[in-house]
Amino acid sequence: MLIPARYNGPPGTGNGGWCAGVFAQVTGVRPAQVTLRVPPPLEVELDLRDDAIWAGGTLVASIEPGTVGAGVPPVPHAEAVAASASFPGFTRHPFPTCFVCGPDHPDGLRIFPGVLPDGRAAAPWTVPDEVTEPTMWAALDCPGGWAVIASGRAYVLGRITAAIDALPEPGAECVVVGAATGIAGRKATVESAVHGPDGRRLAVARATWIAVG
Repeated sequence: MLIPARYNGPPGTGNGGWCAGVFAQVTGVRPAQVTLRVPPPLEVELDLRDDAIWAGGTLVASIEPGTVGAGVPPVPHAEAVAASASFPGFTRHPFPTCFVCGPDHPDGLRIFPGVLPDGRAAAPWTVPDEVTEPTMWAALDCPGGWAVIASGRAYVLGRITAAIDALPEPGAECVVVGAATGIAGRKATVESAVHGPDGRRLAVARATWIAVG
């Protein structure tokens, strides 16, 4: 397997959520906890060996069964749209070409989470024509991260566990919500959820992000 260049996160590396979703899918572990050992390389042949992803002799990720919580409560679509208008990444983004939340990525998911008064991050999401489990993992990724990135400190994904209940229909107007549940040193624990147009929870994740720079 390989990660196409389109699905980038930080420059030259794969988006953590998308890559984790691909890795979980090939192992068949559900719900899967994916720990990224190094930034996933793009356009490089990767191998699955004993529930781990390798690039030659480099361990890229390990996968094991995990648990997720209830996620983050939804907000009305209009409230997510209003929050998104003040997305901090429009003016200061550590990785502006990110596949999920990068305003400079022309072919990304374009999920731009703004911060709500209670500290949660929320964004509307128009589901693309092609939606897969890795798409959902990606959608769950950055909105959780922006609950802590919004403070001005750059973070990258270190570990994520996700459970996908259902895939939304292409073109559906969903809402993605994230929240920080703990910060200790360089590590932040966050949760996120994707909710469908009717408010039903479609997917949920719990993740650990690591401060960089």
